Amino acid sequence: MTLKKLVAFFSLFLASVLAFQAYAQNDVEITGKVIDKDTGDPLEYATIAFLQPSDNSVVTGGITDMDGNFNITVASGTYNVSVEYISFKKQTLKNKNLTANTNLGTIYLEMDLATLDEVEIVAEKTTVDIKLDKKIYNVGQDLTVSGGTVSDVLDNVPSVSVDVEGNVALRGNDNVTILINGKPSGLVGLDSTEALRQLPADAIERVEVITSPSARYDAEGTGGILNIILRRSKLQGFNGSITANGGYPATAGISGNINYRTGAFNIFNTTGYSYREVPGNSTTETQYFNKEFDDDGNLIGDLPDTFLNEYRDFDRIRKGINTNLGVEWYINDNTSLTTSIFYRGQDNSSNTTNNIYDYDNLGNLVSETLRLDPEVEDDQTVQYSVNFDKQFADKPGHKLTFDFQFEDSREDENSIITENGLDSEKVRTLEQQNNILLQSDYVLPLGEASQFEFGYRGDFNKLDTDYTLAFYNDETNDFEIDTDVSNNLIYSEYINAVYTQFGSKIKEKFSYLLGLRMESTRITIDQVTTNDLEKKNYVGFFPTVNLGYEFTENQSVMLGYNRRLRRPRSRFINPFPSRSSATNLFQGNPDLDPSYSDAIDLGYLHEFGKLTLNSSIYYQHSTDVFTFITEATGDYVQIGDTDVPVIKRTPINLATNDRYGFEFTTTYKPTKKWNMNANFNFFNSITRGDYNGVNFDADNLSWFIRFNNKVTLPADIEWQTRLMYMGPNEDAQNKSEGMFGMDLAFSKDLFNRNASITFNVSDVFNSRKRQTVSTTDTYISDAEFQWRERSFNLAFTYRFNQQKKRQDDHGQGGENEMDFDG
Repeated sequence: MTLKKLVAFFSLFLASVLAFQAYAQNDVEITGKVIDKDTGDPLEYATIAFLQPSDNSVVTGGITDMDGNFNITVASGTYNVSVEYISFKKQTLKNKNLTANTNLGTIYLEMDLATLDEVEIVAEKTTVDIKLDKKIYNVGQDLTVSGGTVSDVLDNVPSVSVDVEGNVALRGNDNVTILINGKPSGLVGLDSTEALRQLPADAIERVEVITSPSARYDAEGTGGILNIILRRSKLQGFNGSITANGGYPATAGISGNINYRTGAFNIFNTTGYSYREVPGNSTTETQYFNKEFDDDGNLIGDLPDTFLNEYRDFDRIRKGINTNLGVEWYINDNTSLTTSIFYRGQDNSSNTTNNIYDYDNLGNLVSETLRLDPEVEDDQTVQYSVNFDKQFADKPGHKLTFDFQFEDSREDENSIITENGLDSEKVRTLEQQNNILLQSDYVLPLGEASQFEFGYRGDFNKLDTDYTLAFYNDETNDFEIDTDVSNNLIYSEYINAVYTQFGSKIKEKFSYLLGLRMESTRITIDQVTTNDLEKKNYVGFFPTVNLGYEFTENQSVMLGYNRRLRRPRSRFINPFPSRSSATNLFQGNPDLDPSYSDAIDLGYLHEFGKLTLNSSIYYQHSTDVFTFITEATGDYVQIGDTDVPVIKRTPINLATNDRYGFEFTTTYKPTKKWNMNANFNFFNSITRGDYNGVNFDADNLSWFIRFNNKVTLPADIEWQTRLMYMGPNEDAQNKSEGMFGMDLAFSKDLFNRNASITFNVSDVFNSRKRQTVSTTDTYISDAEFQWRERSFNLAFTYRFNQQKKRQDDHGQGGENEMDFDG
């Protein structure tokens, strides 16, 4: 089915829904007014619902205007009329015979004090919910990410770290699967790193950190899964929020989310636009050992060392818009159908200025080169999805769901590189990805405390990459395509998976969830231009075990085992080299095989009054692990009068990796206006393997710590400070120093808590820089990289019919697994 047909079908469905809702015979108009009983003020956005007296099912409804008035058309008949407003007691007019135009008069609602007390309790609860196979972090009250992006949110979630390039890691492992509402999403698209920087932070309700995934989840991701749940309110009537922000370096954005629920329909939309200037820089100082060896390793040539220093400045502009529009249709009390369409468009540019200085062994400047790489990039993603949810009436939790998702992503990158003012290279990369997802899950509760589940999932992905590299010919005064490098790569990946799992709780103390997943993968790698075709097929079985025991209401222990894999993705297998530097390239490896891992995780949770401690120890063994190595390509480029070797960084499969560590997260709230939390992760990574006769054994002992402190100052100004330190890292060729960062934020509620204004500073000391020393037999290189410099941001949020801390706590779209408390 083509994209046009899908969009046409979606439009037809929406039209049918609206027609169905509007259609009625013998319509009558029902009017009235809703007033606050205590103040006499009109209540805007109050919900009026017309229900069948027999079963209280909703027939239709509407909301009040700014003066509290409503005018709703209904079919002639007898109804129970329900009038609701958030934090007010509901009024119900029973068995109203509405056979003619009727004015119901003034309806008075009074405040529900019990509800207000309950809301306050919800607002004060811990932001972490612990389940048998996941930790759920509610991120709505994090000031340091206000006006920011999803990437900023993830960098503040315990166990998660985001490096200076935006790469996400879980407990130091960067092979993390990122889901949106429990499924792969066009919100991520071709470039997940850049996409996470485009989605506004206020679109997120919570993040689920799944370090021991059950069999329901895709086996991809040896580090675990991050499931991002987007906001979608279940409140009746019209509600939402809007956020505008601006900052320095030049940043501006506006985003909003709205919901309109009336009768059997809930219409939701999240839309955002952002403009960001992202200056960055890097320095690379390299010493080349100009020695030549024969095949037996004997020295046959020894020339003086040469030195090359590269200083790069990145001037990036990121412009993007994204919107997600959907409709939920509650067919009856137990059945719903949700359709949505998502669009993301980006218009990016990146001007890289690369100053290259060539020195001899005495430190004398031999030559100087100015290399400019002005890259423009146009990205577009469209995703259409349908979800059918059937809840059986015989018992709670008995359900059947179907999901269909189609995604089309396109990316067009163009660059004309100049050296010393003269055209040098022309690079173009065209990527198109189509993905179809089919999924069905069936859940059957057994008795009072057990649950059986099975399901199917199919992922069908095709990525077409067309890469063209042309060099400027001084004799013809034109670009000539390099046929040795230019190529068209078509990567197809078809995955079919089935799973089953069973869970139970024994005597309210012991819980277990046992599962098995089977995945069949078929991969085709077709390098069209060079007629190289490679096919790979493999079948894997992935058992999962999750156990939990609750000693007391405040103390529990959890044990999890899972087997997972890491498949090579497009960037890892793409054989086309990057060109931002003439001497340092990144190149994928089409021959990469998947890496498998087995992991054990033992967790302990204890609440000591105002102090909560959540800790775990873990161990993971992986085979055929991906490791990035750096080596000389054998090619040379001329920098001034010197021939400089070209260095390539590429991923390979190494033998084994063993990773073990300890992690704890603690939360302490000494007073109602003071909240502290800290996360510490200590791990050791041991890699063993040889490649092309070179030993890449490495031992890397490192750690990560994050501390948050939030205080309410006089005048109810909230002040939040976040400190983080990422410890040093090391592998066989590279040593990276530790990195420190600090963020500050201040926030103040306005307009009776319907609005908030927040000011934050990211990277106060401008210290988030990666410093790495790389050593090989042919060179030693000292590099520093800063993706984004210190930034300032001011954000303003206004909520309508959705006061702060009164938003619906139960977000939709996540994985609704059986909650074994503990």
